Amino acid sequence: MSRFRALLVLPVLSLLGGCNLVILDPAGDMAMQQRDLIVLATVLMLVIVLPVMALTVWFAWRYRKGNDAPYEPDWDHSMKIELVVWAAPLAIIIALGSVTWVATHMLDPYRPLDRIAAGKPVPEESKPLEVEVVALDWKWLFFYPEYGVATVNELAAPVDRPITFRITASSVMNSFFIPALAGQIYAMPGMETKLHAVVNRAGVYDGLSANYSGAGFSGMRFKFHGMSDEAFADWIANVREKGSDLTRPVYEQLERPSENVAPIYYAGFPDDLYNRILNMCVDPAKMCMGEMMAIDREGGLGLAGIHNVLPHDKGSADAEKPSAILAPRPGYLASLCTDDDPFGLTAGFAGSASPEAPNLPATPISANSVPVTAKPANI
Repeated sequence: MSRFRALLVLPVLSLLGGCNLVILDPAGDMAMQQRDLIVLATVLMLVIVLPVMALTVWFAWRYRKGNDAPYEPDWDHSMKIELVVWAAPLAIIIALGSVTWVATHMLDPYRPLDRIAAGKPVPEESKPLEVEVVALDWKWLFFYPEYGVATVNELAAPVDRPITFRITASSVMNSFFIPALAGQIYAMPGMETKLHAVVNRAGVYDGLSANYSGAGFSGMRFKFHGMSDEAFADWIANVREKGSDLTRPVYEQLERPSENVAPIYYAGFPDDLYNRILNMCVDPAKMCMGEMMAIDREGGLGLAGIHNVLPHDKGSADAEKPSAILAPRPGYLASLCTDDDPFGLTAGFAGSASPEAPNLPATPISANSVPVTAKPANI
């Protein structure tokens, strides 16, 4: 009966033949080094795990009921066993920790490549292919700034040419992952992550989202094409020929959630579109995060930084124009006044709660700005 059950397992095992073990047989040097680290770590751990499993079976058999094994109820210590029990795991931990620490720094995704394959350093004249990646709901947008084209759910790169990915997201956090190329790395709105990789073997490989991001997550996949230089040039030419322009209005439509999107080609796009997506200001009416951070660095929108808000229409350098939201240069907002409190006394003139403000003007300022030259001493 037990043999019959074992035979029933064989058809199930045959199904494993369809598994794609791409992580153990990748096409890129970065993924190969990561694969080697996984294999080495597994082997080192098996040095401890396998003997423990074998000894568990042996002890169960050796000291089973009815076996004539020695019985020593007063035994309590063995220096040899203690040395083995503690020394072996400690040696494994030291070896595994050392290897992992070195490999983690060498395989840092932000670290530019110093080789394209084992024994093949990056040529000095080689220029990395830059690809800007945007995770949308639920599709992937790829910019090729060097060639001025963009694609959706299709990616290509020449064999043996380093690739620099700049990665962000438009809404929720996601994860960019091409198992044959390198490990996954997160894509986050308002932030940029980087990944350096290279493909060493021509072929078509799967790319996917490795982080659940909503209803269309399962269809958020794309194809990565590793090509020769000639085939890649033809691919770029085909994108230009078949693609349309990715204008801001077109991007705003593309950004809306959609599922299982077929590849789309774009023959051109605004030079600043990726940076505006990154800074969350594709809409010209919105202030970019970079400008917000610059304002914060200069003191924010308080009295110290009130002049640092950049208007959308800057005009010429010599033109008379406001440079702040609440007050024109060279003034700053001191207080908000009402008819009942024309001088802003109860609200606190220029940050002071004292009702005794000396030399107040005779005319109410009514939410106007006080000249910088009239700045009170207590500011």
